[in-house]
Parts: sequence; C-alpha cells; structure tokens
Amino acid sequence: MALPFSLDVLSDAARDHIRQALGRVAQEELTAFLGAGVYARTETRRGYRNGTKTRTLSTSFGPTELVVPRALVFDGERSREWQSQIVPRYARRTREVDAALLGLYFGGVNTRRVKQAIRPLLKNSPLSKSSISRVIVQLQAYFENWSKRDLSGEDIRYVYLDATFMPVRCGGKAERLPIMVAIGVRSTGEKVLLSLAVMGVESTAAWSGFVTNLADRGLKRIELAIVDGNKGLTRALLELWPNLPIQRCTVHKLWNLLGHAPKSLQGEVKADYDAIINADDIETAKAAYAAFMRKWSRKAESVARSLEDAGMDLLSFMSFPKEQWRSLKTTNIVERLNLEFRRRTKTQGVFPTQSSILVLLFGLVASGMVRMRKIGGYETMTTGGKTVEHADLKALAVA
Repeated sequence: MALPFSLDVLSDAARDHIRQALGRVAQEELTAFLGAGVYARTETRRGYRNGTKTRTLSTSFGPTELVVPRALVFDGERSREWQSQIVPRYARRTREVDAALLGLYFGGVNTRRVKQAIRPLLKNSPLSKSSISRVIVQLQAYFENWSKRDLSGEDIRYVYLDATFMPVRCGGKAERLPIMVAIGVRSTGEKVLLSLAVMGVESTAAWSGFVTNLADRGLKRIELAIVDGNKGLTRALLELWPNLPIQRCTVHKLWNLLGHAPKSLQGEVKADYDAIINADDIETAKAAYAAFMRKWSRKAESVARSLEDAGMDLLSFMSFPKEQWRSLKTTNIVERLNLEFRRRTKTQGVFPTQSSILVLLFGLVASGMVRMRKIGGYETMTTGGKTVEHADLKALAVA
C-alpha cells in the first residue's frame, strides 16, 4: 500500500500548470520574435514556424514535459533554427532547481551528497554527478565579471580589510593560502563585498597588489580603513593613499596585550585598556592611554610596548559620529564573514584550484547565504556633505 504522501495530486496539478504556462510563454516569445502570428502575412516577418518539439525540464515538482515551438529564421541568404531565450536549447533544469543545487552546495553539503539530498525535490528526474559542476561553471562566469567590475560609481566611505587562510592545492601540494577580503560601506550604511583574491603570502607586496587593484577599478579615496594590525596592509594602504586614517582593530589589540601579560595580570590589563577604547570622548581616551603607558611601563614593559605599537590608530574611530563607533572600532564585520567562510569549507577539504575557492566564497554572498546588514549608526552617514536621515534613505532607494 502506497504511503499517503506519495499521492501528491497537488504537485501533479502544479506541474501541469507549469507545463502549460511555459508552453504559452514560449509561443508568445516566438510570435514577438517573428513579428507575426500564426498564418499572419506581414512585410516585417523574420521567419516561419516549423512545428514543435518536446523538452523535459527538471522543476521543483519533478520532471515536466513541455512543447516548445520551432521556427526557421531568415539570416541573410541562409536560414537558421530559432532558439528560445526562455527555454535555451541545452537547458535541462529550471533556475529554481539550479538555485536549490547551489543552496545545498553553499550550505555545507559535500558535492558527492548533493544528488542524494536533492532527490526528493527532483522526484525521478535525471541528475548526473556533473550537474552541480555545470551550475558552478555558470557561477564562475558571474564571478569573473564581478571581480573586474567598475567601482567608480560606488560611493564607498569605509573599507574593512582582512585575510583568512584556506586549504588550496598549489603546485601539487595542499597549502593554506591567504584569501584577502575587502568589504566596503556605502554612504547609505550598506555593506558590499568589493573584492576577493588568493595570494601566496600575506605580505606588503601582496596587500599592495590587492588594494591597488581596487583603485585601478575606480575605487575613490576612502575616509577610513579598518584593519587587524597587519603592518604590510597598513604600509600598502598608506602608499596608495598617503595620510589615510587607519583604524586598528581594538579586539585584535586586546588579544595582543593579553598575550604579553601573565594570567594574574590579564584582568587588570583589560580593565585599563577598556578605559581607553570605551571612553566617551577623545580627550578622556588620550588621558587613559597616557595612564596605561605610565602604569604598565613599570609593571610589564612588553604590555606597554604592545599598546605603543598601535598608537593613536586605536582611536581613529572617535573622529566619526558616536553612533558608528561600535561598528568602526573592530574588524568584526569582515571577521564574521571569514568565520562563515571557514564554517562552510570544513566539509570541502582541500580546494583543487584557487578559482574554485573564490567562486565558492563569492557564491555564499551572491546567493544570499551570507547576508550583510547596514552598519550601526548608518543614519548618521553622510552623502554629498549632507547627513543621511531616514527620509533621505528612502529617496536614495527610489533613485
């Protein structure tokens, strides 16, 4: 006896509706292309109908057969077969199913398990082992265009930069290579992924090439760069944009300070450090900074030297509206993205190529699997010298 849920009358009806709808749309597409209806005589006719053909598409309701019209199109002295843009010649799955495939892949399902995982969605539709690979190839093309896109039209105010290490096969060996990430913040407070790149090492030269590429693609001088303290990255930014305000991540610096202090003193170090970065204004912060240096120069010189290494770059965020301080004082925004990248790649193992890891990470963001909210205090962002209030944001959205 069949199980109740196997008698899916609703799915059968939906599949039939999809079949009829796609057939009608394809007929309308052909009519618009030819410039004439069935049996119509016009001087602008571009070809003639030539029967129909049956196609099978895998949809979210299982395999769906549809009848697609055929036509011969005038092309100079020769004729060619018309190709539907709605149902391309080699298409076998609807975009909804392709999206489901990508969703499983990006969500952490190993490629070998995708076929089994999506089987209930596809019913008895054929799905070869290379199906997910072909979908990824399409995404590769999107990524290549995205990575070269013009940034001159972007009004980017702040940029978060960081690198995370991923296992990639390089030169026949599995290496942990740095994946460099840049996230920009628009004048409306929206975050946008600007660039992803694999480098051999995390050096000044590597970072210089990464940030120079952003400028070459049209990124204008920004107002603030938020970094984790990598000296090579800081040098690269200042070479590109001299005197650029740099914000040293306050969380990374705390970890550095605690690494120089014995456990018995770590609580005290943290309390004195918090008095600096949680101060209400720059004057109070500088006074707390000076007090920290005096005290720890006597108690633990390495702790004082570690703080001195960051200097006033720890307090750059205080030059901006106070509502934004929480978002600007750390690299948490890019760290959360990197954390999601690492979580996803746990099931993947070693990536076979550098492009494969970049396409996957790009896909996580492009597909919406990873979402980025506006920064805190975005209402105080400015555009064209004017503070962006809620009403202004609505106008920008309409524009």
